[in-house]
Amino acid sequence: MTAVFQFVLLSILFHGISSEPGKLSFASYYGDHMVLQRAPQRAVVWGYASRLFGSVTLTVTGAGTGGGTYTSRVSPHPDVGGTWSVTLRPVNDTKPYTIKLTDTRNTEELSDVLFGDVWLCSGQSNMQFTVNMSYNASVQLEDVANYTSVRVFTAREATSSVALRDLKAVLEPWSIPSKASLDGTEFTYFSDLCWLYGRYLHDHLYYPIGLIDTTWGGTAIEQWSSSTVLKKCNVTPKPLHDSELWNAMVSPFSSMSLFGVIWYQGESNAAEPSTYNCTFPGMIEDWRTHFSSNSDTRPDFPFGFVQLGAFRNDSSITTGFPDIRWHQTADIGYVPNNRMPNTFMAVAMDLPDFKSPWGSIHPRDKDTVARRLVMAALSVAYNLTLGQIQGPFPESFQVDSAYMTLYVRYADGNLAPIRSNKGFEVICSPYDKYINSHHVHDGADWSSVPIIQSDDTSLTLDLQQACANQTVAGVRYAWRESPCDYKACAIYSRYSDLPAPPYYVVGDLP
Repeated sequence: MTAVFQFVLLSILFHGISSEPGKLSFASYYGDHMVLQRAPQRAVVWGYASRLFGSVTLTVTGAGTGGGTYTSRVSPHPDVGGTWSVTLRPVNDTKPYTIKLTDTRNTEELSDVLFGDVWLCSGQSNMQFTVNMSYNASVQLEDVANYTSVRVFTAREATSSVALRDLKAVLEPWSIPSKASLDGTEFTYFSDLCWLYGRYLHDHLYYPIGLIDTTWGGTAIEQWSSSTVLKKCNVTPKPLHDSELWNAMVSPFSSMSLFGVIWYQGESNAAEPSTYNCTFPGMIEDWRTHFSSNSDTRPDFPFGFVQLGAFRNDSSITTGFPDIRWHQTADIGYVPNNRMPNTFMAVAMDLPDFKSPWGSIHPRDKDTVARRLVMAALSVAYNLTLGQIQGPFPESFQVDSAYMTLYVRYADGNLAPIRSNKGFEVICSPYDKYINSHHVHDGADWSSVPIIQSDDTSLTLDLQQACANQTVAGVRYAWRESPCDYKACAIYSRYSDLPAPPYYVVGDLP
């Protein structure tokens, strides 16, 4: 008895496979009107076989130069009979193609297939937040005819206790943008941030963009992370929930080639934020490992994310969201950095929407978020120099004891006139109590200090009320769940109008 025959027999006995193998088909996330990853990467196409032994032929035809014929052997699979997989040669033109799959008895076909950059959009409800829920929904829906080469796909919510190769179900197959394909029921399809990100990318790149929406509201990062990440970060297992969305809603896509990922999540981890500075960078690294191992996705593919926005209309809350924002940068304050290479982010804390009909945790201005995210993506992911990708970040601090002031210096002469004199806090000690401490708990005595002077390179903070006859041991900025009114935080860049991210420095002041 051959090894292959033994494998198939055991599959039939222990996995319930009938003696009639599955129908010849493509995997669930391939379809008419889809976008496959363009050159220099190679797209992967795979699916199921109608005959357990033998081979299938894949023929790619179209008006462009990327056609060809490929053959794949059918491999036994314990759950579905047999599978096949083909890695295409790189395609860099924008013309539509037809992909025909055949074996000795059957034929399946994909039509109007474009080659472009495929981005996966994932996270919880602010990524799931749909086009029809946004401020400018009607304008967006009227403009879709100009973006027919930006294609959309939505995975259905699903969980699994083991990593799957294919999706359990599809909510919205690959579609050309239209009112029907974008204007689904709230929190179903299509993601507003994902759509805006894709169309603004298209405005700069002028070639097809494929957008995959795989999201679930109210979910924690542990659900989107593999067991490898959770073990590395010493996360206590929750067997019914941990890794279930990685298994069912992300792992399947690792068998196709992607260009990059954008992510909006963290609200559900704000109550217990302590491990996020490990799980988030760890999840990014782990996703990169899986995708690059299973397809022609780059091992350092670009990963963008939205730093958490505002929530409640209460300026006194200093825990939870501020901690997650800091941990989203691996406690460095900006990206990319050594712990998070080839990443980019959009600051959203200055876009509160306390009257949102969807709750203040769901601000409706996803347009500004998308524009900020694309500005960063064009630099980090596409190496296009279009100016700064993040708002001002301090270079140094200097205390003038004679005048009880603190100078915060920035680079490039890029500070816009301040929009508020609020946002800074310091912690002080008469005996350098905190100088050697790199983590000060929120219960410590932080005091607000006003900005009393600014120019295009520095700010001056007044310490007289906070630190009279004391040493400045730390400074933080915008360390609030909801730090300011709409686009009215203190610090923005002069030329790109990007808000400064929050930051936290203790023990490192001169």
